[in-house]
Amino acid sequence: MKVVTLRDIPTVPAEGAAERTEGWTGPVFRTRQTIVQPGESSNFNCSVVNFSQGCNTGWHTHDCDQMLIVTSGSGIAATEHEQREINVGDVVQIKAGERHWHGAKADTTMGHITITLVGSQATWG
Repeated sequence: MKVVTLRDIPTVPAEGAAERTEGWTGPVFRTRQTIVQPGESSNFNCSVVNFSQGCNTGWHTHDCDQMLIVTSGSGIAATEHEQREINVGDVVQIKAGERHWHGAKADTTMGHITITLVGSQATWG
């Protein structure tokens, strides 16, 4: 068994470009706190991703389902067919291959836990 405290996990810049959410013109950035280190699980990747105000991931897909659990702030999860506000305690399931983006609204920051399968890949754009 492993128990971690999020405040004790190092914060590093998140890979990939950060995009601006509509209505925000300032700088944007994302950070990542890796909860399950590579090799610690044969099943799952798990991290906290923190979004600055008005920051989102930009459009992308995963080759596995992705689970998001909002831990702070308020944000948006969007597909090509819908856009939903997400808040602390919300859990989002994004199906494999579904083109989507997620991130903070223009007026707040947001953090979420992301869970994907080990060995899965994201395709950006």
